Order: sequence, then C-alpha cells, then structure tokens
Amino acid sequence: MVTLAEVARHAGVSPSTVSYVLSGKRSISTATRKRVELAISELGYHPHAGARALAGKRSHIIALVVPLRIDVYVPVMMEIALSVTVAAREYGYDVLLLTNDEGPDGVRRVAASGLADGVILMDVEMDDARIPVLRDTGTHAALIGLPADSSRLACVDHDFAQAGALCAEHLADLGHRDIAFIGYAPAVYQRHAGYAERTLTGFRRAADARGLRILHRPCEGSYESTAGALARILADRPATTGFVVQNEGAIGPLLSLLRTSGRIVPEDASVVALCSDPLAEQYSPALTAVAGPARELGRQAVDLVMNRVNGRPVQEVTLLTPELTRRESSGPAPVR
Repeated sequence: MVTLAEVARHAGVSPSTVSYVLSGKRSISTATRKRVELAISELGYHPHAGARALAGKRSHIIALVVPLRIDVYVPVMMEIALSVTVAAREYGYDVLLLTNDEGPDGVRRVAASGLADGVILMDVEMDDARIPVLRDTGTHAALIGLPADSSRLACVDHDFAQAGALCAEHLADLGHRDIAFIGYAPAVYQRHAGYAERTLTGFRRAADARGLRILHRPCEGSYESTAGALARILADRPATTGFVVQNEGAIGPLLSLLRTSGRIVPEDASVVALCSDPLAEQYSPALTAVAGPARELGRQAVDLVMNRVNGRPVQEVTLLTPELTRRESSGPAPVR
C-alpha cells in the first residue's frame, strides 16, 4: 500500500505538504498542488479513512441508509442506490451502505464516529424518528423522501401527490366515475410512509374535485391478497371500471384476476399503475403508468449532501415532476 511519505518523495515535497493538499487546511501554491495531485494519481494513493477521521479531516465517505423491508420494491431501491454510488464517485466519494433497522441509533453512531462526511436517508416516514437526530447532531444529510416537517433539511423526492392526481384525472378524462385504488400493505400506511400517504392524498383530492366515487384498499401484493382486495371492491362497488395500483406486486395478479372474471382490459376495466416504465411495458396489455426518474433522485441527493458538506446553501424541498404515459391498459369507460 502506498504511503503518504512515498507520495511526498515522488512529488519532491514534505509529508506535511501532502497532508495540507489533502486536507485543504493550508494554502498551497498551484504548482506544488499539481505536483502532489499528479504523484497521488501516478502512485494510486488512497488516504486511510480511519486516519482521516481521527485527524478531523474528511473521510470522503457518504453513508446511505437503505430500507430492508418485505413491503419495499427492491429493484427501484437498488436503482436509486446505484445512482447514489455513481454520483458519489464523481465527487471522489465512496458509499457506505447501512440498513434502516438501526433507526436513530445508527444515524447517531455514524454522526459521532466521523466515519462519514454526510448521510442520505431513504424510505422516509412522515414523522421519521431519525430526523431529530440529524437536526440535533448537525449531520450533513439529504433525504430521499419528504417528511411532514422539512424545515432545516434537504429533501428530494418524486411529487407523489401530483402522481396520484394524474391517475385520477386520466381516468376521469376517459369517463370513469367509479375508481378503486389498490395500495401497499397495511403496514406501509401504519408506519406513515411518505410516498404512500402523499400519493393517496393527491389521488383523493383530484377525485373529489372531479366528482369521482373512489375506494382505497390496502394489499399485501400476493395473488391471494390481491384477489381479496378485488373481491371486496366489486362487492362494495360493483360498478367500478377504473383501477389505480400503487403496489408492484399486485399488478400481475390484478390483470390476471380481471381476465378470469370476464373483464377485458381496457374495454371493460382500465388499469393505471404507479410504477417504472420498464415494469409497465412488461405486461400484456402494456400498462398506462405514472413514473418518475429514480436515478435522478439518487444524483440530486448526492448533490444536496455535498452542498451541505461544502457549506453551500440548499433548497429544503425539491420535488421531481411525474409523467403519465398512456399505453394499452386504459381506455374509455364502458357504456352501461
């Protein structure tokens, strides 16, 4: 392993000069800095993270707290995590993955150890218990998600309220008046996951404005639970012709169940999903879907946390605009 002293000899400077170039704590001439940076590049020197932390310098590590829950759609989470990793490398940073089961104690441990220069939280709840720790410790942080109180924070997320509204408005424009919303598992709403609550709020507001009759049914996402949700919907509101699905696991079962019940999509029932475009295009018929750029969430979160680390001002809330793409699963309401 290349040492700091070897870098100094290669650049023809003292070890302290190399240290100052790395830490930025003392002004170094441009020519000397370039010699040191060239030596670092040629020798492949990587400062030891633990030593930097002990010396009060930057660790060049971002901690990413990822959700490990059975009700989380893993492909989207991993796409965001990959985006964070790629964006961090462009800043010369590595990413340390933590799990959300550590809760506030995990955030406090990272903040106290100096192991990471900043933290990115995913799977943010409306009243997230980790947020007071961020505020109390002054941790440089960015949230992929929007809590109820975003003051003194830096948050980026999809505009889930607008996404829910787009679903209701699209079906209303097609003439549907009885619409069912098949959501995530009950546990997701019980823990007040921001993305689920805000989508439902936006959907309900738009539905009310358009005079729609709606039902919301949580669903575990299995075939059996989807069958139960659909049975309850049709028992309570037999005239339902529009379905909005915010549960990736329930999409396939719902399409199958509608077929077996004699309802052709989209002639007899229209389906709109909140999911990624690649997933929407896998089904037959291809799904009309509302989606947002998952990779952009990761990139913007890294930009936010690096601005915090470097003392630059940040916007408290950034919401990415969702888009509805009409495909084969939605059509005019059937004439009764």
